[in-house]
Amino acid sequence: MDLAAYRVVQEALTNVIKHANQARTVVSIEYQPRDLLITVTDDGQAAGGPAPSRPPGAGGRGLIGLSERVALYGGELDAGPRPGGGWRVRARIPLEPAGGPGGPLAGAADAGGREAGVPGLPWPEVRARST
Repeated sequence: MDLAAYRVVQEALTNVIKHANQARTVVSIEYQPRDLLITVTDDGQAAGGPAPSRPPGAGGRGLIGLSERVALYGGELDAGPRPGGGWRVRARIPLEPAGGPGGPLAGAADAGGREAGVPGLPWPEVRARST
């Protein structure tokens, strides 16, 4: 779950850099009793405005892959334009793995075989204030 949360923030910030023309960005991480809520908003280009130019073939699968990653944990991802302009990415990730503590993702490991959340690993750490 730690890596999924990190990837939500990473992808959202990458998209701001690529598409939002130096937008002001806010990252919010809320620990709730059962879920982790992550919201990344920017005040970039208004919806329907001209899109920043992108090189040919620069399209990606970032948000699609991110949605799939969050769904593995039983969570949800919502991304889209904000009414007053800019963009919002919001993820809800349950604090327990899908199926509970002994569920199918308990002890889930990354491609290198490292378990998520094991202290001492060189994974980025997300810190937030509880609500």
